[in-house]
Amino acid sequence: MWKTVLRRILIMIPQLIVLSLLVFVLAKMMPGDPFSGQINPNQDPKTIAHLKQELGLNDAPWIQYCRWLGNVMHGDFGTSYIQHVAVTSLIWDRAVNTFWLSIVTVILSYSISIPLGIIAGHHQDEWQDQSIQIFNYITFAIPGFVSLILGLWLFGFTLGWFPIAGSVGTDCDSSIFAYIWSRFYHLILPAMLCAILSTTGTVQYLRTGIVDNKVEDYVRTARSKGVPEKVVFNKHILRNSLLPIAAFMGNTITGLLAGSVILETIFSYPGMGKLFLDSISQRDYTTLTALILLFGVLTLVGNLLSDIIMSIVDPRIRIK
Repeated sequence: MWKTVLRRILIMIPQLIVLSLLVFVLAKMMPGDPFSGQINPNQDPKTIAHLKQELGLNDAPWIQYCRWLGNVMHGDFGTSYIQHVAVTSLIWDRAVNTFWLSIVTVILSYSISIPLGIIAGHHQDEWQDQSIQIFNYITFAIPGFVSLILGLWLFGFTLGWFPIAGSVGTDCDSSIFAYIWSRFYHLILPAMLCAILSTTGTVQYLRTGIVDNKVEDYVRTARSKGVPEKVVFNKHILRNSLLPIAAFMGNTITGLLAGSVILETIFSYPGMGKLFLDSISQRDYTTLTALILLFGVLTLVGNLLSDIIMSIVDPRIRIK
């Protein structure tokens, strides 16, 4: 198993090189630059030209790419053109916020979807299953951004139960407990709404798996041998029904870590998703290329995690 994991990691190296080339080329093809009209619309063209020359933006593209890739290999992603801080430090600050939001979202999502999927599959075509199916249709039919805006308006503006922006309160005192509670309080609403919207796929996969596995030959054989129904369901039906969920679990986790642009923008949550959108609008090439490269790495890691998780859940497909 570990030999295959090491082989997959080595295969990632050429994939990351190709990804870095595509990221750099596409970033350079974006119209505009990070200096014109961002800070001062009346900026002197000579000043702009001097800044480009000083930062090496007038060099040949292949020279800029080699210089950028060399710096990346040493862990240096450059300095943000707009915020004038190290990109590594900027991303790290936002990554911490996104990390905690992702952890809470994943926990809530699976805490809601797995029990609902089990109930729906176990009580096929009964009122429990029909009620859960109606819930799934509603959450699937309403666009995500509409649900997020409605949730923000209802629970944030109208009822005032949760804060509507930021990751920590401005009036938070210096005590550790108050700081932790303020952080948790600010991410409850976006995490809960995102978790509810992301349950549809998991519930359907789990329900379908349970319904299909109920009529498999190995289940009939277990029942004919007198195996208790509870053991048949937990050991045979449920375990095999969890495979599709395990297949997507790695990508789900890394996808959330990459940040949700819509979620973080609506809630003004300072995470990597919002930073990505701001970098595009501000033509902040150094931050943009670093984020896209990071998202690519997370995608590759997510695929690897999915394979490992599946091999743990089902020994029949265990990687040798």
